[in-house]
Amino acid sequence: MPAQWTADQVLALAPDAASAKNGRGLAICQKWISLGQQQSVIWGECQGSGKNPYRTQIDLREPAFRCTCPSRKFPCKHGLGLFLLLAEQPGEMVETDPPAWVAEWLVSRSQRTEKQAEKQAKRQEQTADRIAQAKRAAERQRKVSAGIQELRLWLEDRVRQGLATLPQESYQMWDTIAARMVDAQAPGLAQQLQELAGIIHTGADWSDRVLEQLGRLYLLIEGFEQIETLPTAVQADVRTQLGWSLNQEEVLTGQAYTDLWLVLGQRTEEEERLWARRTWLYGIATHTFALLLDFAHGHQPFEQSLLSGACLEAELVFYPSAYPLRALIKTRQEAAALPKPPPGIEAITEAIATYSKALASCPWLERFPLLLQDVVPRQEEKGWLLQDQQGVVLPLSRRMEATQGWQLLALSGGYPLSVFGEWDGTFLNVLSVWVEDSYYGFGN
Repeated sequence: MPAQWTADQVLALAPDAASAKNGRGLAICQKWISLGQQQSVIWGECQGSGKNPYRTQIDLREPAFRCTCPSRKFPCKHGLGLFLLLAEQPGEMVETDPPAWVAEWLVSRSQRTEKQAEKQAKRQEQTADRIAQAKRAAERQRKVSAGIQELRLWLEDRVRQGLATLPQESYQMWDTIAARMVDAQAPGLAQQLQELAGIIHTGADWSDRVLEQLGRLYLLIEGFEQIETLPTAVQADVRTQLGWSLNQEEVLTGQAYTDLWLVLGQRTEEEERLWARRTWLYGIATHTFALLLDFAHGHQPFEQSLLSGACLEAELVFYPSAYPLRALIKTRQEAAALPKPPPGIEAITEAIATYSKALASCPWLERFPLLLQDVVPRQEEKGWLLQDQQGVVLPLSRRMEATQGWQLLALSGGYPLSVFGEWDGTFLNVLSVWVEDSYYGFGN
């Protein structure tokens, strides 16, 4: 059996505040006709407005949810309510053999896992048509090279004309050059150009940040034109920035790192009905950070569910990089709760030095994981800050200015706490905090 879950960990899985509230309302035994569990599976029947009760089941090893209700939210309120009952009233879950509808679900999950393993094995056994593959690679190389040359001329023209007139330019200027990069099969460059267009109208220091991003783009151009002379790991970073994607099966053939991984925090963002979720892990023994990226379209659920603040024993394989952060889970065991917060860096100057070292290895890092301990939140005229014991401060992201800054201060009570967040070189986006041994998520 996994360790006892907490209500906060369960509610962190809620897709929105309404689901969390409704799930809380269903965490009452009287609203369930039946409840049961066997090892890492729990189930229950909840009477709704219809004739037949809704059948809800959870595989705690991921956790994975299934419910017969018509809700398109994942997990639904019934899954949250059942999970909350386990967290708060575990004695109500009677150990018994699962009913047929639960057993069928478990069999189907096992069969699906076996089929995925078989498909992966077949793909690994198949020999690609190397001649056709080489032709496709050469054609893409030609297109990217042509796009790189066009972008170089465009960047040099922009810098020669100066940046002062950029606020008067229409978005069409950026969209046009971004579309050319898409045609050149370099979608990574297109995305960076579109992000540049948004920086111009975001504050008085826009020109400094635009010039910095233009410099990174130019560095990327220089790197691609000399890619054959670069170390293999740096080549991988350059290709990733340009938009080359690696097959997951290919990544999983790399070296695996086994550890007890703490789920530090999560952040979910949506753009044009595509949901992207970043999950940060921390290896307890290896002291290694890892980033998992998951994507879902519309109302589709994410493929994997990870509880923030929990631990899982797993094998991770990292994408090739001069500073590896992104990873894939190769194998995983049951999750468990961590009894105490992980050790962080006490001095902010040391944390920034770690970031600088990483940036020297990979200049295109967008987000860097920072785990700090013994820091105190405080508010100044310019916004919220974290201050270490030496009086050094770190600015928090502007999204903390609404209510989260005050929540952070209330949790600390004015005393030091442990904080994890994403550092972008200017601001820290807080994803989670520990107050003594209690975990609180700020990701969504």
